[in-house]
Amino acid sequence: MHYAGEICALITAVLWTGSAMTFSAATKRVGSIYVNVARLVAAAVMLLAVVVFIGGWSSVSGTQFVFLIFSGFVGFVFGDTFLFKSFEHLSVRISMLVMALAPAFTALFAYYFLNETLTLLGIGGIAVTLAGIALVVLEQKEDLPHVRPVSFAGLFYAVLGAAGQAGGLILARKAFALGDINGFLATFIRVIASTVVILPMNYFAGKFSHPIEIFNRDRRALVLMIMGAFFGPFFGVTFSLISISLTKVAVAATLMATTPIFILPLAHFFFHEKLTWRAVTGAFIAVAGIAILFLR
Repeated sequence: MHYAGEICALITAVLWTGSAMTFSAATKRVGSIYVNVARLVAAAVMLLAVVVFIGGWSSVSGTQFVFLIFSGFVGFVFGDTFLFKSFEHLSVRISMLVMALAPAFTALFAYYFLNETLTLLGIGGIAVTLAGIALVVLEQKEDLPHVRPVSFAGLFYAVLGAAGQAGGLILARKAFALGDINGFLATFIRVIASTVVILPMNYFAGKFSHPIEIFNRDRRALVLMIMGAFFGPFFGVTFSLISISLTKVAVAATLMATTPIFILPLAHFFFHEKLTWRAVTGAFIAVAGIAILFLR
């Protein structure tokens, strides 16, 4: 199917909109460590059920396993840990703005490690899309009580999160370049490898010592975490891997970064944020950039 990779990237952005909203809300209730670790465990259980049904283990080579394992370490353990830390210091919109740097990191890494190059039209499409995203999420909302001040530490954590996400995509793309892999199976390998590292690391450090007690005390946080795991590491990450296997990784990363555009209507209906002309204009600019990427 023509543009299948680009369409999967946009589906990823929609799914990540749901995960960003739910994870941000859960993080503010029980902290980033509990949400980050628990959502990987929840996603691993969901993915295991699918993988047992579809099988396909014999189709994955040892080299592909290695790339996917390290992709999980870089993307989930390093990148997402810092993204969740940024949620503690920044609003979800500002965090996602900085995360929009991920396509720039991805394009740079893809050039050096995958020898992927973009046409001038492709570069222009990425630039226009990111400009629209920036216009949307830089909208100031000082009059709203739920908006948090910008923190330098939060910005730094979000930049590290963007770099980690880009690195994880590049390593996953290396695995897909060696042969076809089912998206759910690839995601399961990444998630289970990350869980094996991040769960004991936080448990023995005393940062994830009473998860059952914590989530039993705050059932709403548990529900939000499970919903985020479904939208994010279960479906969202799977679609992101399918996307990078079908199109240039920098283009896919740019389309995935349109999450803030999809957050706009949710922020309007659930947080009663007014949609200003600046935000709407930014959304239209981002859509124009997406159109350029489809027509490149």
